[in-house]
Amino acid sequence: MNRKRWMTVIGLLGCLLCFWVGEVFGYEFKLPPLPYEKSALAPVISRETMEFHYGKHLKGYLDNLNSLVPGTPFEGADLPTIVKYATGPIYDNGAQALNHILYFNTFSAEPAHEPTGALAEAIARKWSTFEDFKKAFSEAGVSLFGSGWVWLVKDRNGDLFILQESNAGNPLSKGYTPLLGIDVWEHAYYLDYRNKRADYMENIWKIIDWDTVEARY
Repeated sequence: MNRKRWMTVIGLLGCLLCFWVGEVFGYEFKLPPLPYEKSALAPVISRETMEFHYGKHLKGYLDNLNSLVPGTPFEGADLPTIVKYATGPIYDNGAQALNHILYFNTFSAEPAHEPTGALAEAIARKWSTFEDFKKAFSEAGVSLFGSGWVWLVKDRNGDLFILQESNAGNPLSKGYTPLLGIDVWEHAYYLDYRNKRADYMENIWKIIDWDTVEARY
């Protein structure tokens, strides 16, 4: 395993620690560190967007969750459990927290631009070519009405699907495993692209690290 793949695995393990370990020891949900500098993704995502999107929006969801779960059945639960079983504000904030952590950890300043191995084979079975998949995924992101997320997911058989989810929707609540999630709420792109969501979806491919996505498959 090369150094980049080891770094990807280490980053994912760090996320898992945030999801599963922290609350076991009574810790609050905390803002996890980014695997890159806030300016590293520019010009695709600017430092200013990162300051607001990561530093304020994600932190806000985590802070809300810390105030909502005490005294409920979800006190001490990890994020995946909350997303699978909660409803209402606890689900909304838990899902948005998990969504954003997956989102920010998908990117790299030096990404692997295409999938390999089993994930590449699964994409080819479903969409014939990687370019056809990218086109279908981008169209799903652009056409989603209002705020939400577009997801590449797998089912229990390893088959792939593209899902559009409104608002905080996370595929875990429907029994799927999220592999790639792109935020199409305006706060994700408005400072950099104004109302041009299509431009955001076109440029986001430049920073998606497919080694990271493949490690989730």
